[in-house]
Amino acid sequence: MKTLMPQRPIDATGGIDAIAIVGPTASGKTAAALALAESLQARGGAEIISVDSALVYRGMDIGTAKPSRQELAAVPHHLIDTLDPLQSYSAADFAKDASRLIQDIRARGKTPLLVGGTMLYLKALSEGLNDMPAANTEVREAIAQRAEQLGWPALHAELAQVDPATAARLAPADSQRIGRALEVWTSTGQSLSSFHQSAKPDAPDWQIPVISLEPTDRAWLHGRIALRFDQMMKAGFLDEVKGLRARGDLHPDLPSMRCVGYRQAWQGLDEGWPEAKIREHGIIATRQLAKRQITWLRSMAQRVVVAADGPQDPITRVIQLAEGYWQP
Repeated sequence: MKTLMPQRPIDATGGIDAIAIVGPTASGKTAAALALAESLQARGGAEIISVDSALVYRGMDIGTAKPSRQELAAVPHHLIDTLDPLQSYSAADFAKDASRLIQDIRARGKTPLLVGGTMLYLKALSEGLNDMPAANTEVREAIAQRAEQLGWPALHAELAQVDPATAARLAPADSQRIGRALEVWTSTGQSLSSFHQSAKPDAPDWQIPVISLEPTDRAWLHGRIALRFDQMMKAGFLDEVKGLRARGDLHPDLPSMRCVGYRQAWQGLDEGWPEAKIREHGIIATRQLAKRQITWLRSMAQRVVVAADGPQDPITRVIQLAEGYWQP
């Protein structure tokens, strides 16, 4: 992906493929994207492509803070409610789908807005991903057996020794991703992060400026996370999870059910936790997710940072930056 900065204006036709609005969870991305889409009406309008590994699932609305019906109706959205929770969705799937959508949206004379916090998805789109090694059942089973004996936090510590970049963005109990990373290392002698960092030679040369909403004060973000989790609980989040459990075909090891919040609620319902404990664990897990997202963002040198909690209104700043891409 070519690096584009507001100080380097594009020609008056707007020679960009899309604009990315990223940031950690609860940083205000949805509001900024909707406001930007409205401001772009004079330039033909915009459509939003979700860059979120949880929003693709149907029936998972409250716990994912999915845009409301009104918000979805205000601006065309893509890659939301496209899969059943039984299905899986990868970074490669996203790159393929988003590439097609960018071309389709541009063909309609509109600006694609890539909005979300799943940084691996954006990386796969912009840089491509090297061919990943196939699953090795024997190695995977051996890792699972070791995890039963030692616990996933211990295996996370092992991963940190051989693949610190991947370990830094994973929670110590993220069994699925820790297991996969150790499987790749054991099978190939190469870290999972080395595959992610190695772009395919035929990766598309997208021109996508990246605007990142990031807090200057971590406490501000923590407050937003707690407030949003409380709002989700009041909106019926636990009932939503109970409904998913009642289907009978879902289980906690599915990628969908491992999403932050759902994972903690499922465990709490299994173990009879009081709502206060589910809330506590859900907020802690969401903070950890935000920390991993910020780590990803700081590795993206091309991004333009907007202070989500700064003295200047972040939405106004996002619109100003986007307008800069069209200045002659």
